[in-house]
Amino acid sequence: MSWRQPRSLQVRQLLAASLVLLAFLALAGYALDRAFLETAESNLRQRLKSYALAYAAKGEFARNGEFIPPYESVEPRFEMPGSGLYAEVAFPRGHWDSPSAVGPELPDSGMLPAGVERFEGPLPIIELDGSAGEAYRYGYGVIWGADGDARAEFPYTIYILENTTQLSRQVAVFREALWRYLGGACVILLLMQALIMRWSLRPLRRVIDELKRVQRGLASRMSGRHPRELEPLTESINAFIESERENLDRQRNTLADLAHSLKTPLAVLRARLDDRSSDVELREEVDVQIRRMNEMVSYQLARAASGGHALFAAPIAIEPHAEQIVRGLEKVYAYKGVLCEFDIADGVQFYGEPGDLQELLGNLLENAFKWARSRVLLTVKLGEMAPNRRPGVMIAVDDDGPGIPPEKVAMVLQRGVRGDERVHGHGIGLSIVQDLVRGYRGTLDVQKSEELGGARFEVQLPPGL
Repeated sequence: MSWRQPRSLQVRQLLAASLVLLAFLALAGYALDRAFLETAESNLRQRLKSYALAYAAKGEFARNGEFIPPYESVEPRFEMPGSGLYAEVAFPRGHWDSPSAVGPELPDSGMLPAGVERFEGPLPIIELDGSAGEAYRYGYGVIWGADGDARAEFPYTIYILENTTQLSRQVAVFREALWRYLGGACVILLLMQALIMRWSLRPLRRVIDELKRVQRGLASRMSGRHPRELEPLTESINAFIESERENLDRQRNTLADLAHSLKTPLAVLRARLDDRSSDVELREEVDVQIRRMNEMVSYQLARAASGGHALFAAPIAIEPHAEQIVRGLEKVYAYKGVLCEFDIADGVQFYGEPGDLQELLGNLLENAFKWARSRVLLTVKLGEMAPNRRPGVMIAVDDDGPGIPPEKVAMVLQRGVRGDERVHGHGIGLSIVQDLVRGYRGTLDVQKSEELGGARFEVQLPPGL
């Protein structure tokens, strides 16, 4: 059975508009779905990367080459077997797994060059209960260096894996909400579209009604009360009606004239038959009258043919976070006996994310502890002031270490670059600080400490943050 196009203009337009609407909503839904999935994967990548950087910054290697994980757990899920979040450290002389990775079968992991990142997935894994699953994996290659014992540097790679359960659940919830809302919007739009289509086609229905009245003889012509878009149509219809009437009148007149013209030749022939004329005379008369009638018919036809028709952050106390960080650093660098002093003004607060404050203070203080001989000074004061805005904040960390030559400041702030290759570290902390400060539209200044003689890292956060 062949498919036939609907004869109704309203149905045709409604069908076409509905198909376009459905196609648009489907494409919009697909685009939103892909955008959410890419955003979710990007967030997952950043989260796994932060775990990897935490292991790289806080993990160490023992003299026998074994990896020593951070003293404080990077994430409690790493300590729970089968939690779905796993950490692996691959190095030339061995392999370390987090407690959560004991039991599940994870993909093989090789070494990556230093500074190389790799995010891949989903990869097949075997969960702790023996079921098949999938996981995303982030890898980061690092070079570890010794701290003065003449041991050679060697590379290692940190892998962070997380199964797709949480991501799949987020995507499923988003998709359910997305298609539910899009479906509701589609129904509402289709109903509104039908009402709008019916309202917009009302003038056409009025034209149809007037045409029916003209056909039935109830009206002689179309009215002039129509939208501008339909005026050419109604005017053409009126002109056509008038032209047809003129043609009909002309045809009636032509037939009447022709009948009247033929009456005389026919009467002559009838008279010739009645007076019993000779055959020769009758033949001559018939010939004459036939030519005459032919001329009359041609004339009337010619005459008839010639007649044409014309979306603010809550304030955060700085001192408690600083104390917590310093307590941890004092344990890590207990062998150095570094004394950390605080000079924190009353009422100074940080307006931002708690994690940003932790990263900022943690990296600055850890760098100071690493290079200090015996003293570190944390100074926090009010920064710049502006009317009707939150005050700025100045955070400075001084140490009594060797300091940083001015020509090496830019190099030290680069990611992966260390001021001294013999000192343990990865050259990441200061670049993280610089990125955080830039995100808050602040400035980071590195100079010589006038009070302690070493390096001074001074952060200025502008008002209004």
